[in-house]
Amino acid sequence: MTTLHPPAAARRRPAQPSARQQRRSWTGWGFIGPFAVVFALVFLAPLAYSVYLSLFRTQLIGGTHFVGLDNYRQALQDGQFWDGVARVGLFLLVQVPVMLGIALLVALALDSGRLYGKDFFRISVFLPYAVPAVVASLMWGFMYGTRFGLVGDINDAFGLSLPDPLSSGLILASIGNIVTWEFVGYNMLIFYSALRVVPHSLYEAAEIDGAGQWRVISAIKLPAIRGALVIATIFSIIGSFQLFNEPAILQKLAPNDITTDYTPNYYTYSLSFSGQQHNYSATVAIVMGVITMVVAYVVQLRGMRKGA
Repeated sequence: MTTLHPPAAARRRPAQPSARQQRRSWTGWGFIGPFAVVFALVFLAPLAYSVYLSLFRTQLIGGTHFVGLDNYRQALQDGQFWDGVARVGLFLLVQVPVMLGIALLVALALDSGRLYGKDFFRISVFLPYAVPAVVASLMWGFMYGTRFGLVGDINDAFGLSLPDPLSSGLILASIGNIVTWEFVGYNMLIFYSALRVVPHSLYEAAEIDGAGQWRVISAIKLPAIRGALVIATIFSIIGSFQLFNEPAILQKLAPNDITTDYTPNYYTYSLSFSGQQHNYSATVAIVMGVITMVVAYVVQLRGMRKGA
């Protein structure tokens, strides 16, 4: 009777990783270890602590108690919070397209090679980004003043009556002007850098086909920098939802129009540092973070989808 033996490969034991392979594995962890530690300390730990705080409530009588999701239910029914969300939503719907449109036009003008003194122009457009947001808000707040600033000086010099940029009807547009002035150069640099890596062979082929400048822009340049457009849009949306510095600085100049709940971030700050409601402040911050994440993710999916 013939005895069947399993193949040699089946009888072979699994190879054990060598000491050299194990050292390589630990070497990789050594490279990413510092980043992982910093990431855990500055991102994961504060996030976990905020979630922990949001599950409690501190009362004058009885101290701090575990309340579960009660703070989240309160946030979802908080009219002041949702008013701020609606305000920044309107802000980004208007300001972000205007800012990105200006930045794109400047980047296209620089990339065309027909702009005289483009190096100086590029630096001049980017320079406002180097100005801290607090300084920019103070500077523009002074110019907006009708009694002591540039608007007031123009009214006195020419006998005009220009509308007050810090009035309730114009304050959001005035904040949008400051943010646009600050970040046009930043987004311009993103677009311009993306345009510089477009293969010149595409331009040569378009020139042979007799395509004009507008055709080159629509058929070559804009599709080539689509990823940069999506990234800049996502960054701008996140920045709009995080709007804080400009309203906080201008609030001293327009206290009746910029309230402590003007934006979600300002509302969170006021709850924590003025109202001493640290637990509810953490809850509002988490809810706002989730809203920002969802909106940014939807924009990313829509922007990177083929044929969009």
